[in-house]
Amino acid sequence: MLVVALTATAAIIGLTDSPAWTRGDTASALAQNPGRPPPTRSAPRTVPTTTTSTLPPPGPGFVAGRVTAIGDSVMIDYQDPLQADVPGVVVTASVGRQWGEGETLIQFLKAADALGAEVVVALGTNGPITDTDFDTMMASLHGASRVVFINVHVDQPWQDSNNAVLARGVARYPNAVLVDWASLAAQNPGWFGGDGTHIAIDGPGATALAAMVATTLANG
Repeated sequence: MLVVALTATAAIIGLTDSPAWTRGDTASALAQNPGRPPPTRSAPRTVPTTTTSTLPPPGPGFVAGRVTAIGDSVMIDYQDPLQADVPGVVVTASVGRQWGEGETLIQFLKAADALGAEVVVALGTNGPITDTDFDTMMASLHGASRVVFINVHVDQPWQDSNNAVLARGVARYPNAVLVDWASLAAQNPGWFGGDGTHIAIDGPGATALAAMVATTLANG
């Protein structure tokens, strides 16, 4: 088990003029959300993108050398910098996605031999989760080389309990890693909109969160 609590290593950039994103995906048609090409950025980024740790080979259903990121609407906010920092990552983010819906998508991708050997899971914003939910998710992800969970910063009563579930969960699985977004987010309230949950698309919070994930994948 490895818990990662990193400050962003990338240069923080200003807001872009990107409109709100309306992409989504369904378990029956992964091709509906192949992900946009990484945006062109005016300043270089310094996030490491090459994995330096030795990972176990993936099991059946997982694609070696691929990263799959599964999240809810918060992941939409940082999809572009994540794609810039983790070349080739396949992002499937959807508004309102629940934990169980993410698990269903994982099962579908694994059955189709289309799930990355490294999986980023950014769920738990939209409702409470339990230790059983975490274990069920990890059962679906059996055979993954590494699973990166991102904890949540959400203005809802389940924030702390969900983060406790995630912390306990990664402690039980040697191939699970936790990105402590909640701690960094709490130190930077100006990154968030009025709902206290979403960050400006491609804004400084999005850049910082993407950098945390990329650094974890490279060094975790």
